[in-house]
Amino acid sequence: MDKVDGLLFAFVLDGKGGGREIDWPGIKAWKPEDGVLWVHGDRTGDHMRSWVLHDTGIDEATAETLLLPQATRPRVQRIGSGLLVVLRGINLSAGEDRLDMVGLHMWLDENRIITLRRRRAMAGTAIRDLLLKQEGPRSASSFLTEVTDQLLQPVYPIIGELDDEVDEIQAELLSATNASLRHRIHAVRQEAIGLRRYLSPQRDAMSRFQSEPVDWLLDLDRAYLREIADRTLRSVEDLDSIRERASIALDELNSRVNDQMNRTMYLLTVVATLLLPASLLTGLLGINVGGIPGVESSWAFGLVALLIPALAVVQFLIFRWLKWI
Repeated sequence: MDKVDGLLFAFVLDGKGGGREIDWPGIKAWKPEDGVLWVHGDRTGDHMRSWVLHDTGIDEATAETLLLPQATRPRVQRIGSGLLVVLRGINLSAGEDRLDMVGLHMWLDENRIITLRRRRAMAGTAIRDLLLKQEGPRSASSFLTEVTDQLLQPVYPIIGELDDEVDEIQAELLSATNASLRHRIHAVRQEAIGLRRYLSPQRDAMSRFQSEPVDWLLDLDRAYLREIADRTLRSVEDLDSIRERASIALDELNSRVNDQMNRTMYLLTVVATLLLPASLLTGLLGINVGGIPGVESSWAFGLVALLIPALAVVQFLIFRWLKWI
């Protein structure tokens, strides 16, 4: 596939879990009686754009939505006997931020499936592999359930990782206060918020499958899509829980840091207070005026040196008696 072409691969489903891979001439020669056609391409490819706009028979507004260069908010919309579906998935490409979501724009009717992406979407490759193993979708209805499931599957282990990370952070907070925990907590919260922002509209979009009256969407697949929507809802709730637990852990960390700072300030205040009489005494003895006692005495320095810690001890005992320390 190159920038001009845009075709990644295309299949004619055989209705038994497999399919026959075809190219552009095969796509243009396809007829509905041949089987369900699936075309997967890059929506920025010039040839692909021309085919979607002029050769598919899809109305112009729908075709333009399919070909939008940027992924739009997840949506499901019935147009005639077909469905316009926009979903997003985790970015699993090496070296990429997995929260930089990959958008998959789809058109499905009883006889034809068109899936378009701009960046690599693992769901399309996964379904292709299933077809080559004779274990893929058998119809447009089952394709919809399969691609939706493939897009969501990578989310579940990530949520598990975030949950385990929060557990580890909370366990570490019980034993010690580590400054690096703050960065880990912020990372968990950021990822949980990003995933929730992705899953929440996806859940709303999938709930639309239940209300769109398209005859080719089988009851069994509707039930499976409803189960996927329920799992998405549970994932959103898990992310909310992770975010709240991370916030609680951050509050606990901040509280411990503040307590430690307060104890340090308290200790410094006590030390400064205990040394205050000594500072006053040495200040008085250090002024450069006449009449300072002990100037001519050889034992005056030793007396002052003993007096200073004696004053500190007496002051400490008074503070203890007053329960100030």
